Amino acid sequence: MTAPGSTAEHTETIRLRVNGVTHEVDVPPRRLLSDALRHDLGLTGTHVGCEHGVCGACTILVDGRPTRSCLMFAIAAQEYELTTVEGMTCPDGSLGPVQQAFKDCHGLQCGFCTPGFITTINAGLEENPDPTPEEARDMIAGNLCRCTGYQNIVKSVLRAAELKREHRCKEEATQ
Repeated sequence: MTAPGSTAEHTETIRLRVNGVTHEVDVPPRRLLSDALRHDLGLTGTHVGCEHGVCGACTILVDGRPTRSCLMFAIAAQEYELTTVEGMTCPDGSLGPVQQAFKDCHGLQCGFCTPGFITTINAGLEENPDPTPEEARDMIAGNLCRCTGYQNIVKSVLRAAELKREHRCKEEATQ
């Protein structure tokens, strides 16, 4: 709260559940979720590209669904489970299947768009665990990349599907 006549911006204390951890943070009501993740929580894997919801660089999962974090206010995200690219790793810290597939298939160049692709593909593979190349293209159609030409990203989707079928994260496999 700010005192009357003060020039400081009014803030609200909110709780965000991100990657399985609850964070309490003070933010102005107009703070975008992308900015809260990056600046208030230090989760800089979520990139901000166009700031209009077009490019997909800021895509995170909100209750498992791909969502443009630059189009959502942080204060509106309190009731949801948020997953960023940092939450896509295996519990032991090793690369998750989609991350590993991007590495295996050279699915990134500059890497700026990659976090949005990784979150989008994770959600897409939950809905369609065995996509065709055409379905993989459809899965990533809402994310823009200026470097790769998409061919290796499509290969990464197909490889990630294989990896998810072949093995789960090491820690999950031992349970």
